[in-house]
Amino acid sequence: MIVSLIVAVANNNVIGKDNGLIWHLPKDMAFFKATTLNHYIITGRKNYESIPEKYRPLKDRTNIVVTRKKDYKAIGCEIKNSIVAAIDLARKNGETECFIIGGGQIYQAVLENNLVDQMYITHVLEEFEGDTFFPDFDTTKWDEETLLTHLKDEKNKFNFVIKKYKKNK
Repeated sequence: MIVSLIVAVANNNVIGKDNGLIWHLPKDMAFFKATTLNHYIITGRKNYESIPEKYRPLKDRTNIVVTRKKDYKAIGCEIKNSIVAAIDLARKNGETECFIIGGGQIYQAVLENNLVDQMYITHVLEEFEGDTFFPDFDTTKWDEETLLTHLKDEKNKFNFVIKKYKKNK
């Protein structure tokens, strides 16, 4: 099974503020949905709770929430107390590619513990004020492929580039 990470990151590594998204990029959201559809998605509790309630759990995906809270409940979700347990659940159930979807602490942990095989990163080509950041990573350890370049338009207010990074063998 491939363990992938998917994230949108500003030039200054900001990914969020006040437990929410900073930008609205419908084309990137469509990419996120198409890429993760019919797969297991793994998210931290705070990130899960930041998703507007009407969209939770994310449709047509198996949602796994990782939390240290022993009695945590989220309707329609699997709950695990570690990222490794969440990945193991996806693997045990025959998943081919599971997706780590955030937030900041989860991204930090999966990168520090070398749990990710590839990353889909939307590089939002602006700087933003925020309080949640994507960790720095050594780009020399990843093969990079540009999947999409999008110039701002009436619906997507910022330029962005979606890249896929595969871990070097």
